[in-house]
Amino acid sequence: MRLPIAVATGVLVLILAGCASHATRDAAVSQPLRIVTWNLEHLAETDGLGCRPRTEADYAALRGYADQLGADVIAFEEVENMAAAERVFPADHYTVILSQRPSSGRAGFCGHDATDGPTIRDQKVGFAIRKGIGFTRNPDLSELAIGNPDLRWGVDITLTGEKPLRLLALHLKSGCSAGTEREPCPILFDQVPVLQRWIAARRAEGMPFAMLGDWNRRLALADDVVWKRLNESVPLLDAAEGKPATCAQRYPDFIDHIVLDPAAAMRRVEGSFAEFTYGVAEDKHPSDHCPVGITLR
Repeated sequence: MRLPIAVATGVLVLILAGCASHATRDAAVSQPLRIVTWNLEHLAETDGLGCRPRTEADYAALRGYADQLGADVIAFEEVENMAAAERVFPADHYTVILSQRPSSGRAGFCGHDATDGPTIRDQKVGFAIRKGIGFTRNPDLSELAIGNPDLRWGVDITLTGEKPLRLLALHLKSGCSAGTEREPCPILFDQVPVLQRWIAARRAEGMPFAMLGDWNRRLALADDVVWKRLNESVPLLDAAEGKPATCAQRYPDFIDHIVLDPAAAMRRVEGSFAEFTYGVAEDKHPSDHCPVGITLR
């Protein structure tokens, strides 16, 4: 079932707290807070560039959708740089935190077999945090690149206040959405131990956490090897809890996930997980991914 904008806006509500230097809402962590993940599909800084060239009207539409999400914290993926992010998340409403991964300098042509045309821009991960939410920034999870300058780093923040929450924004290797046999699978599988170590560190310090972003993996498939490995030391919850994806008709399974540890899962508002499908026909979607979000108390 596709949620119209008005419904999705009401359903997507969550709990967070933000940057120590912006800590004006630390005491409000106990209020419901919306956390969302949104892949913005090759969001470039400049009109007409990148694998999804956009006009100012397109950026304005994205800003409108961001407002309709009503999110307190948005983990985003596939954003070229800070200027690109702030075209969707204006600096007067959001604090933008961007991956510090340097450019590899190897920007190929868009499309698998293209030998000419537009080129791929940097794809960075980050957070847009609504002004007034208290947080601190932790070092980026650069280990997710496993030594490859073309792989994306994780961005790691702690929401501060009465109920701290650690958040990791990520965008894993593409091309291995299921199974084990496809060529990119060994790369994705090498990223899993990095996440396992990050999970173990959060558990050791007793910190509730969520990992959210574009996993490029259908974690909810029966006996998925990545999901089983992540759950070896702690029972995690995929916030979708088995619901089908409806963003694109040909893709019934989510690859964008919000994964919660047991302590964070206890804070979720039952039934609050929602997919935001823009309220327009699929061919009018402003990105090839739809935002998903959940509400925490």
